[in-house]
Amino acid sequence: MVMWMVAAVIAYLLGSISFSYLMGRMLKGIDIRQHGSGNAGATNTLRVLGKGPAIAVLSLDVLKGIAAVWLPVWLGQEMIWARIICGVAVIVGHNWPVFFGFKGGKGIASTIGVMASLAFLPSLLAGIIAIVTIVITRYVSLGSLLFTAFIPVFILLLDRSMELFWISLLVALFAFVRHRSNIVKLAKGKENKLGAKKKVC
Repeated sequence: MVMWMVAAVIAYLLGSISFSYLMGRMLKGIDIRQHGSGNAGATNTLRVLGKGPAIAVLSLDVLKGIAAVWLPVWLGQEMIWARIICGVAVIVGHNWPVFFGFKGGKGIASTIGVMASLAFLPSLLAGIIAIVTIVITRYVSLGSLLFTAFIPVFILLLDRSMELFWISLLVALFAFVRHRSNIVKLAKGKENKLGAKKKVC
């Protein structure tokens, strides 16, 4: 038990590393949370810093999720619940990072890494729906919400693991809570579309 608790703490601290914030500091000397949408994530990085930094942030945040899920295994704890708890911990760390005043991103990229590691096929199918939605509507937030909403459905249909089902519901709840303002903007037709840039000089 001690080892997976240690793993969960490490996963949270890993999640607390905000690559979007660090990229803003390194490239422009700014706090990215004070620009664009104010979110420390890949989409706002694209809006403020451009494609290259956004791709880097997205990739690193996904890798955080993957690493967190595999961390218990590397420490000799292969129980599914240990991997699930570490997956939750890294997302919590990303959303509420201890290193940055508990003001982080919305956790979608890390969620992709976590859920793809735990339930690959359900995540892949949900991801396809999300990508098609983003391509058609150019609303990243809508695609993100649909991604997290459909994973529990596909887990029930394909995997039928109740442990994975409950974790997928929890991360979906995280996503909807973190996207509250986006949901309001979507309902009002005022949500920012992909490609709308607010660069900082």
